[in-house]
Amino acid sequence: MRKRSLFTATLLAALLPAFAAASDASVEFPPGDAGERAAGYVAAFNSPDETVLAAFLAANLAPEALERMPVEGRMVTLRRIREDAGTIELAKVTPGRDGGIVVIARGSTGVWFEMAFVFEQEPPYRLVGVRWNILPEAPDLDAPDTPFTEAELVKELSAHLDGLVAKDAFSGVVLVAKGETPVFRKAYGLASKEYGAPNREDTRFNLGSLNKLFTRIAIEQLAGAGKLSFDDTIDTFLPDYPNRDAAAKVTVRHLLEMTSGIGDFFGEKYAATPKNLIRDLEDYLPLFASDPLEFEPGTGNTYSNGGYVVLGLIVAKASGRSYFDYVRDNVYAPAGMTATGHLETDVPAPNVASGYTFGWDFEEHPNEPRRNNVYTRPCRGSSAGGGYSTVDDLLRLVLALGAGRLSAPEAARTASQGMAVGGGAPGMNAFLETLPAAGFTVVVLSNYDPPAAMSVGRTIGALIKRLQ
Repeated sequence: MRKRSLFTATLLAALLPAFAAASDASVEFPPGDAGERAAGYVAAFNSPDETVLAAFLAANLAPEALERMPVEGRMVTLRRIREDAGTIELAKVTPGRDGGIVVIARGSTGVWFEMAFVFEQEPPYRLVGVRWNILPEAPDLDAPDTPFTEAELVKELSAHLDGLVAKDAFSGVVLVAKGETPVFRKAYGLASKEYGAPNREDTRFNLGSLNKLFTRIAIEQLAGAGKLSFDDTIDTFLPDYPNRDAAAKVTVRHLLEMTSGIGDFFGEKYAATPKNLIRDLEDYLPLFASDPLEFEPGTGNTYSNGGYVVLGLIVAKASGRSYFDYVRDNVYAPAGMTATGHLETDVPAPNVASGYTFGWDFEEHPNEPRRNNVYTRPCRGSSAGGGYSTVDDLLRLVLALGAGRLSAPEAARTASQGMAVGGGAPGMNAFLETLPAAGFTVVVLSNYDPPAAMSVGRTIGALIKRLQ
């Protein structure tokens, strides 16, 4: 067996006993470097000390994976998964594509999920990535591993969606494409309950935070053009930013990776502000920009809608145009996304789905009828979220990234290696995933509360896995 670093070998030796104690003894990883790395990953994830997981990632991820997303950024996602799953116990381990490993596991919270480990194709076979996919229900562990056909996928997906619609648990549009070709595209439910107007396959839906992907592309384009640096601080572009401490310390990189310490704009101020007054990016600043930093930049992670509003203002200053005009001409247009944009609620627009929510006052009312979300969403969204698009436009985005038409090589590489992004708020939920190993793109847009779109997307991902 090839030699590993002393640190890696010692860490694995320390972790494996704890992992074995937390797993079904009859379920084992395959022998060799890949199996040991996968076992070490699960053991590190289960450790109560998160520095163990961070150290494992630093020692075992391939350089290209660390360049794509540093350990700090990965820890943000893994903390959220840990909140959902708790500690995990193996249920089934099977070989994956190209020497990978696929794991079915159950979290201590009762959540079932699949983990797909991808490794380098040459020694030392370090981790390239781990794709987590939450399963909608407990899997049949005794089911044969034989793949099924695309026709069977469509049949099962249709039956699943029909069941959700019968329970009024889903309204929206679903697209599954292989390469450029849709294999499933269908609309469900109503775009307007008030007027009985059905959703159509080309209906526009609010994307929520999925818009952050467009902002990341814009920042990458401007960095590539030399108009900004990832190490520039806020005050390089926004000298009047209210929090002078944040302006001097927080960099573009901090904002992108959500390690800035800047908080959210949702809260009491947002709830008390008439939504017709929130129309431009500057209108969001009073909701968060004067607040003290939650931590020193670079020393923690917290989800930050406020940080992405600041990124949008930086896009505007660096480009000399409004954020909305910049992404229209430099992201949407070259991708062919003709139906995508930041719509204003008081400006009539055709073929737009209204949102319907059980949380119209930011409290859940599951036993009452859904209400229109007009009072919970701003008049116009921001660089943090709230634009509108269609399933076909989002597929065009993925294809444009793959073809290099957006001058965003890092975003293109992420999409080509597999990405899953989404957004959600009262009366809106969006999900976009690329599954490059199988050649599929999945887009689900819904005008119901989360996780309406995300749960359907995860179901589709599980079905696609069976094709491989």
